[in-house]
Amino acid sequence: MFKERDILSILDFKRDEIEHIFEISNEMKKILAKGKSNLLEGKILATAFFEPSTRTKLSFETAMQRLGGSVIGFSEPSISSIAKGENISDTIRMLDSYADIIVIRHRLEGVAKLAAEIANSPVINGGDGTHNHPTQSIIDLYTIWNKFGKIDGLNICILGDLKYGRAAISFMHGLSLFNPKKIFLVSPQLLKIRQEVRDFLKSIGLNIYETESLEEVLNDIDVLYVTRIQKERFPDPAEYEKVKGSYRISIEMLKNAKDDLIILHPLPRIDEIDINVDYTKYAYYFKQAANGIPVRMSLLALLLGAIE
Repeated sequence: MFKERDILSILDFKRDEIEHIFEISNEMKKILAKGKSNLLEGKILATAFFEPSTRTKLSFETAMQRLGGSVIGFSEPSISSIAKGENISDTIRMLDSYADIIVIRHRLEGVAKLAAEIANSPVINGGDGTHNHPTQSIIDLYTIWNKFGKIDGLNICILGDLKYGRAAISFMHGLSLFNPKKIFLVSPQLLKIRQEVRDFLKSIGLNIYETESLEEVLNDIDVLYVTRIQKERFPDPAEYEKVKGSYRISIEMLKNAKDDLIILHPLPRIDEIDINVDYTKYAYYFKQAANGIPVRMSLLALLLGAIE
């Protein structure tokens, strides 16, 4: 079902496949508790990161090493042959000949798909352009499923940059595989979801509600998914200045929240969550980041055929 597949979008999956990854991820947590296994001994992961990354790159590398495999790659194109003028296609062909599986991140939409067309090895999209970050959305969904035992029937709010944030958009697409009660989309007017995303969510019957006010909906939600305003993706810096600092979650704001509310954030955060919130029961974003390891262990083991 998974062996040798490419992962380019969360919409590549069916619901039962996502739930299977959740169950495998629980098993991977048991391996983590023991330290490591030799499940992927002899296998090599290549990481081709043309954009900065901390959590995605390091968690993939950790996941591979926890399963007994090895890692090659780069996180700075200036120290690769790209700096000498090598094109991406040749770089992918080279990595494909060295490694058994490739994770790629790029600022341009479609580069992961190009890599998948070139490489014989499985390719995982570690984030491209403003649309797709499939493994992050699996982690997000897994964190909710772990907390509540379900995703269906929950009220979920996505706050911040809904226009350029690929993690937020991938998360919305991931929710479309389940049946949340309602999805609240909270953003400044300039950062509302793009029309094609809105049309997609409505076409499959998801109940969405758009507003600029978090206070309006905060008391009703089970999950608050906070995103960073994506400064680097604004075509006009003046537009960023209009919306930066639009939202900042504080302890005071949460006084009327549901008792079991969880706050997620794909990270990194800038100033959209006060650090004092880190010490409350609502803060789940560091647990969410930690879940990146077992989820990515699951994906590597499944795609390389070590498990089914």
